[in-house]
Amino acid sequence: GTGHLGVFGLGYADLTAGLAHKLDWQIAALLLVTKLVAIVACFGLGGCGGIFSPMLFLGGMCGICLAGLGNLAVPMSAPDQLALAVVGMSACLGAVVRAPVTGILIVFEMTHEFSLVPVLMIGALVSQTIGLKLMRHSFYEEILIQDGHILENVIPPRDLQGWQQLPVSAIANFHPIMVNDPAPARLMETIRSHPFQRFPVLQDGALAGIVTRKEAEAAAAEKRPPKLDKAVTCLPNTTIRELQSLLIESSSLMVIMVEQAGGKILGLVTLHDLLRAEAAYAKVGE
Repeated sequence: GTGHLGVFGLGYADLTAGLAHKLDWQIAALLLVTKLVAIVACFGLGGCGGIFSPMLFLGGMCGICLAGLGNLAVPMSAPDQLALAVVGMSACLGAVVRAPVTGILIVFEMTHEFSLVPVLMIGALVSQTIGLKLMRHSFYEEILIQDGHILENVIPPRDLQGWQQLPVSAIANFHPIMVNDPAPARLMETIRSHPFQRFPVLQDGALAGIVTRKEAEAAAAEKRPPKLDKAVTCLPNTTIRELQSLLIESSSLMVIMVEQAGGKILGLVTLHDLLRAEAAYAKVGE
């Protein structure tokens, strides 16, 4: 092995070594190729991971590699090689995310070299021009389009303040499917009868938590009680503004509407319910 683990993590250690001229360009080339393969495999297989750090890493390794190759033909000073590395970082991030100023600021914060700002700006400008020629949308926009979301078609409510002041009862589902018996057989019967991914669970008539379809199937296969996610509740007069915060707090992206604290369940609201209601509200306001 090379002793460099940037492919398997954020890569800050290898990137720092490269900026400090402690990384051979051949190793940088190897890390560039393997990191690119790892990123494609991770996103292609549905794995988790960000885009900022990988793009900085790829850009930096590309710059270091080009600096090493260029040094074979024309001797280059250490500042020149550093300039190529940081320009690569800024250009790569800017081209993919389409946020050139963000790329410049991030790289500047890593180096604290004012003298590099002009070349960073030039690199960002060139990368934006080439990026727009090759692909119309940024990485994040392409992901949304791939999932069927066209940003031009997303129309916010005309009266945002009025929308956020609406009560939860205006958009709640008053006929929720609930699991009244968490025993494996009854639980699987409910799960198989409905297509939903999450279900409120009652024990002795009281709300016990939320069970996911995946957890219910795993519990049934292992013949054990299911693990329940914490249920987040609200009252009917809770506003949409407050509901949005509760949905973020909820690990299940579901909020249970109750008559009163610890009282009878009246309905529920999911993130999809909120988005559908918001879209309908926007159309009414057109």
